[in-house]
Amino acid sequence: MKDDAKSKDGIQVIARAAAVLRALKEGQTGLSLGQIADKVGLPRSTVQRIVAALIDERLLIATRAAGVRLGPELQALAEAARTNTVDLCRPHLNALMSATGETVDLSVLRGGKMVFLDQVQGSHRLRAVSSVGEHFALTTTANGRAALSILPEDHATALAVAEWGPAGGKLSDLQARLALARELGFAEDNDDHTEGISAIGIAFRDFGGEVFAISLPIPTSRFAERRAQVTAALLAVQADLDGVLAG
Repeated sequence: MKDDAKSKDGIQVIARAAAVLRALKEGQTGLSLGQIADKVGLPRSTVQRIVAALIDERLLIATRAAGVRLGPELQALAEAARTNTVDLCRPHLNALMSATGETVDLSVLRGGKMVFLDQVQGSHRLRAVSSVGEHFALTTTANGRAALSILPEDHATALAVAEWGPAGGKLSDLQARLALARELGFAEDNDDHTEGISAIGIAFRDFGGEVFAISLPIPTSRFAERRAQVTAALLAVQADLDGVLAG
């Protein structure tokens, strides 16, 4: 019975530590112990003990304003999780290329842009190819629109407005595109980003909550005839990924 009690206490400590970390994820500039206690519904003394242990493990760091924020060790863990997501997706990228003959890209939403992480080049002589590490816009690309479509609407709007800058953009048009993407499960780019290239993309969150997208850029000259086949293959991969990530 004592072992069971210790096990339950250990699980409770982990759950409370996770709650503290999640509270700080929302307050990225840092929070005081009192603010954390209010957010997680725990006594300040309990929060203080948990925070001290997390600081020792470099999962949190103290701020100048007598508070704490997420620490560097979490960044290292996030990078490891991101690498795992690339590895997880690689077989799906290969399968999509084999099924369609088209180039397949994997990207992640970071810093208000889509950053390309991996690519499998298509077998067609005429194909669309981008470089890993390149940054692409959110509002004019299939992968960007797919990513925006799975974000809360206010967050997606804020990212779009930030991307457009002073020139602005037509928010109603983008919102209609995102609504359609949510309904269909994928987003499209029809010559919107690069003339002569169209694309279809899906988006998903990995185990760490980051937003990733898989997209197939296709020369517009054959996009219409390939659209149905590519869409079916892409949605099948999304279903597989949803099953894996849900588990």
